[in-house]
Amino acid sequence: MTDAEQLLWKHIRRKQIIGIQFNRQKPILNYIVDFYAAKAKLVIEIDGSQHLEENNKIKDIERDKDLNSVGLTILRFDNRQVLTETESVLQEIYGVVAKMTDITESSTSEQIPPSPPLIKGGTQQ
Repeated sequence: MTDAEQLLWKHIRRKQIIGIQFNRQKPILNYIVDFYAAKAKLVIEIDGSQHLEENNKIKDIERDKDLNSVGLTILRFDNRQVLTETESVLQEIYGVVAKMTDITESSTSEQIPPSPPLIKGGTQQ
């Protein structure tokens, strides 16, 4: 995993987002998606700089179209966003998960884990 993928995984693994299970490197159709939450029907892709190239943009559009056709929502973030705007990325994910699982935003605000997550003994890392 890239540094950005590792950072995001640290925040979404172990049902940290509203109790929703995420899987990483999940095969769906003919693709392997970075992160997938079945209950929310959500795919999260973390894009490196190669996704800015025109031919890769076209492939991403086709991939998203295919995944949408089976009822999945796709969130795309670039590495820089995940690494430098982590809280904003997590808030976006929380919002989409809450919407897709019919959980209201107000009920999720208390379930958002502190950043960084607490370690054993209740103190932050």
